[in-house]
Amino acid sequence: MSNSDIAALRSALAAELDGEIGFDDYTRALFARDASMYAIEPVGVVFPAHSDDVAAAVRLAGEHGVTVTARGAGTSLAGQTVGAGLVLDLSRHMNRILAIDPVGRTAVVQAGVVQDQLNHAAAQHKLMFGADTSTGNRATIGGMLGNNSCGSRSLVYGSTVDQVLAMDVVLADGSRAHFEPVDESRRAELAAEPTLAGSLYRELPVLVAAHADAIATHYPKFWRQSCGYQLGRLTGDGPFDLAKFVVGSEGTLAVATQAVVRLVPKPARTVIAVGHFASVPAAIAATTDALTLGPEQVELMDRTILDLARRKHEYAGLSAILDGDPEALLFVSFSGDDEGELSAKLDELEQLWRAHGHGYHLLRAVTPRQQGLLLKVRKSGLGLLMAAGRGTNRPLAFVEDTAVDPIHLVEYTTRFREILDEHGLEAGFYGHCSVGCLHVRPFVDVTDPAQVRAMRAVAERVKDLVAEYGGVNSSEHGDGLARSEFNREIFGDELYGAMRKVKGLFDPHNILNPGKIVDAPAMTDNLRDRALPPAVEITTRLSFEVVGGMRAAADRCMNIGLCRKTDAGVMCPSYQATRNEQDSVRGRANALVKALSEPDPAAALGDERLHEILDLCLMCNACKSECPLSVDMATLKAETLARHHDRHGVPVRSRIFGAVRRLNRLGSATAPVANLPLRFDPVRRLMARAVGLAPERPLPIFERDNLIRWFRRRGAWDETASAGTAVFLADSFVTFTEPRIGKAAIELLELAGWRVRLESGGCCGRAAMSKGLLDQAAASAAGLVSALSQGPDRDAPIVGIEPSCLMMLRDDHDRLLPGDEAAARVGGRVRQVEELLAEAIDAGRLRLRADSPLAGKSLLYHGHCHLKAAVGTGATVALLRKIPGVTVRELDAGCCGMAGSFGFEAEHYDVSMTIGGNRLFPAIDAASDDTVIVASGVSCRQQIAHGTGRSAAHPVELVLRALDRSGV
Repeated sequence: MSNSDIAALRSALAAELDGEIGFDDYTRALFARDASMYAIEPVGVVFPAHSDDVAAAVRLAGEHGVTVTARGAGTSLAGQTVGAGLVLDLSRHMNRILAIDPVGRTAVVQAGVVQDQLNHAAAQHKLMFGADTSTGNRATIGGMLGNNSCGSRSLVYGSTVDQVLAMDVVLADGSRAHFEPVDESRRAELAAEPTLAGSLYRELPVLVAAHADAIATHYPKFWRQSCGYQLGRLTGDGPFDLAKFVVGSEGTLAVATQAVVRLVPKPARTVIAVGHFASVPAAIAATTDALTLGPEQVELMDRTILDLARRKHEYAGLSAILDGDPEALLFVSFSGDDEGELSAKLDELEQLWRAHGHGYHLLRAVTPRQQGLLLKVRKSGLGLLMAAGRGTNRPLAFVEDTAVDPIHLVEYTTRFREILDEHGLEAGFYGHCSVGCLHVRPFVDVTDPAQVRAMRAVAERVKDLVAEYGGVNSSEHGDGLARSEFNREIFGDELYGAMRKVKGLFDPHNILNPGKIVDAPAMTDNLRDRALPPAVEITTRLSFEVVGGMRAAADRCMNIGLCRKTDAGVMCPSYQATRNEQDSVRGRANALVKALSEPDPAAALGDERLHEILDLCLMCNACKSECPLSVDMATLKAETLARHHDRHGVPVRSRIFGAVRRLNRLGSATAPVANLPLRFDPVRRLMARAVGLAPERPLPIFERDNLIRWFRRRGAWDETASAGTAVFLADSFVTFTEPRIGKAAIELLELAGWRVRLESGGCCGRAAMSKGLLDQAAASAAGLVSALSQGPDRDAPIVGIEPSCLMMLRDDHDRLLPGDEAAARVGGRVRQVEELLAEAIDAGRLRLRADSPLAGKSLLYHGHCHLKAAVGTGATVALLRKIPGVTVRELDAGCCGMAGSFGFEAEHYDVSMTIGGNRLFPAIDAASDDTVIVASGVSCRQQIAHGTGRSAAHPVELVLRALDRSGV
């Protein structure tokens, strides 16, 4: 298209649509990729507000000769949701559950509703959606309709098509239609209508009748299919059902906007057996016995994925519950309402496996905690495997979705491995043994022509192999760009010709997602990594050497979209607030790859549009731990901000926040005078406006008697301390605005036998780094490292109160000060104060009262994002649970939304409060008045107070309240 044609389309869309449109280079780059190995840059992107917008967009695209690709979460693995025309993002606005009928067990949902969102709502009626994909926390119902997705429970509940009762669609001419099962008389009525839908009701029965023999004989005889157009659904004596027919058509026949879906009863109980095996074939061989007992799912995980899981602290408990070092695990689950029957199933399975020599250990996972961990690991299989890639040598999806009858699976898998070995490709194996579907992802570097040839050869060999066993080339992931090329050979000329006719009936001008299912390009066309230009070397202030440079750090993202989840974990708080792709880690990573692929990447990093895309990143660090690829967006943003400052200068507000330690020291030195303006609303608002602060946000109160003054008054150290010396990091907040918390921590440490040295000379550099002031941050870091490396205490543990500052020393100084051995040693000395106190309690050096004021209380704990990302919250929770008589519940409420200075900034205030309001504020509001709210971070405590009106205590304050002082 010419620029004038694109401008005309953009103007037409802007005039008619209520939703947003995006035609800029960055928006197009963000939607050029899905979770596959492909990339095609679209002309533009539409974010429809409602079905009328979808209809108008399709109609206008047709009038301008532009194709349309509908998209949900962009988690497609075969390239279904990339296209050169107009992309419709149905996830941003069209994500409402319109109705749930608990009696009829149905739900009416828009296409952008996320699977877990529907399950959460249905669970209130003891119901659930039957199809259960591992991407359920971000995959949309519309995407599942397009793929005919299945998931791990398909043995019991079938695939998405089995859940669909009716569907509202937009057809290729922009007309709207409602598809549902109709009898012959109703079909005839509809066929008489002079519309595109009417022609479908007229012509499709004729086409199906003409090819009845081929339909009956040439389709694969395997029940679990996600390939081709399923003409068999239009045969037989039952109702004529176009709703079910378009399921699995990948948006090539119609754009689904809304669906009526079936819900099923949610089992009251689930038990899981985890078999441990010495090899993958041995695990697969045990499937047959498991299937005789009627399981809900039988899932395989090989050692590759298992080892990757063990390396991540969020799966820290995995090794403790497994036996030995298995090469493969087989997860077998049974669900029902009778606990005795389920227990008996586990007994039978154990007896069968023992009798037939299957495996060396069977773990019974019956507690929610065990099951939660194991299921989380299994559902993370895709992401964990992706983390095994190195550079452009990645585990790719092109033969990952074949399925054969489980009775052939051992032999089939053995021959599959032989094909891979012949071509020198390694692969990870996981998937659904219950239905003969293993997700095998070979490691391929598509920038190497020889490996591309090997990839194609493997795809062709595997296609033939699966046909030999009567299986299917795609059982749940669809054809897309990866497999559509082979459909003529798989189905034969007659059926393939019939499919082309189907496409022509639905879409005469080939507008809807062309090149998928029929008339597809070669599977090796449009490979994303191969098309990426070589990275131009760029000098950075922060170190990215470990991952191969700054672009490689951004390009670690494999687009699986875990950062789009909205109901668990922390990542990604800004996306959870806006539902905008550009505010996800994936969106930002793709934007950075684009900028860093420009001829002058240093200049591109100063681009204002890129700055806008990165703006809402809270630098919470959640992506470092929750993203399976550990994309470090906080570090990438800091470097990009520095480049933006180089080009545009440093804003005054950034300089102020970057110098927060000096600001707080000055405020403390002049308190209480410094606090007076903060108490008068007009003055505070004027000050806020002057530097761009949110006038609604209360400012911290400075303490005249700060931690340094208090500590100096206390006199000499106790030279007889039994535990040794601990260096206490006097951060900028506990020192000058919350010294009571520092006092509590120091008192407890000393009572526990530690001699405390206060390190109060400098800032860790976190504030400056968060504002892109990297030279200043590096200087601060170097000064603090030097101070901590001097004197007789240079090997003593370093503890502190503020997680962001402690984790700065532990994890971020190596990026600011690469190769600095002193910084590495300092980082290795960092420990949480909670760890030292818990050890002292266990050793009897600290005693807590059973009758303390906290006895009988419930503690509701919110963990700091940086702590969760670096080491987890286990030490803090463990300390709180040592307080006698309390119950402790840790919130899974995500980020609080404050993020240091972020929540103070006027343009970020609303997003900050939306993030807090998603899960954190409601959880605290729901807690009883006598529940004690606990939070580790200063920002978290500020946000909780502002958003809920309740004060949150630091854990050390509670330990001090429970302290047994008798004998002290």
